[in-house]
Amino acid sequence: MLHKQKIPYGNHPSQFGELYMPAGPGPHPIIVTIHGGFWQSKYDLYENNPICHDLASKDFAVWNVEYRRTGEDGGGWTGTFNDVITAVNHLSKLRKTYHLNTENITIIGHSAGGHLALWLASRANTAASTASSVEMFDTLIVPLQKIISLAGVTDLKQMWKIHKDLGIDSPVAKFIGGSPIEYAGRYKVSSPIELLPKQIGQILIHGDLDRHVPVELSKTYYNKLKAQNGNVRLVVLNDVEHFGIIDPTSIAWKSVIHAIL
Repeated sequence: MLHKQKIPYGNHPSQFGELYMPAGPGPHPIIVTIHGGFWQSKYDLYENNPICHDLASKDFAVWNVEYRRTGEDGGGWTGTFNDVITAVNHLSKLRKTYHLNTENITIIGHSAGGHLALWLASRANTAASTASSVEMFDTLIVPLQKIISLAGVTDLKQMWKIHKDLGIDSPVAKFIGGSPIEYAGRYKVSSPIELLPKQIGQILIHGDLDRHVPVELSKTYYNKLKAQNGNVRLVVLNDVEHFGIIDPTSIAWKSVIHAIL
């Protein structure tokens, strides 16, 4: 029988995860899910409940993480980034109690969660990061096997520009603390397209009808990383919009399951 438990990884009310455990003795492969919502506090991890139930029914242990978001104390720069690192690292403390296979971790992020998932890929080899980047972010201590970005925000500067052109008060600026003009350094160390981790496997899945995060962002990221011989694959789904990709009853979700397996 499926078991779910809320587990804190920090002291803030938003520093917790929900661990979904399948039946059986384990050790279970782990899927970490990171929700979207443009990093804003009005959106939370419960958006991922349906896919977490589905993944756990397929014998994965699922760690659905919450994190401090803009609008909360400590959210945004750099708290949100360090929260997702701490949440993933916390699996090393849960490994024995819950019989988890921490050598087999897949990260799945949707929308803004896709941004955080791809950013985590760049932290998997912090030795290759700049000294200033290492100092401002915590160290990722558990190995990651695969990153799956579902309609992910791969380029923070481009997403900011899209919002600006639409006359929208960009949630990207609120997340980073300002515009790319004001904080060029922050964007450079936090935008996946500026980092392009090559070793870890990355799969980008995006619907061609997405009006929230245009599919061109995933295409551009894929082309740039592929040109550098990165380990990346792109799946563009026809007639799929932003939220259809996280609907476990949809045909689109079958593509996600295929990517995991």
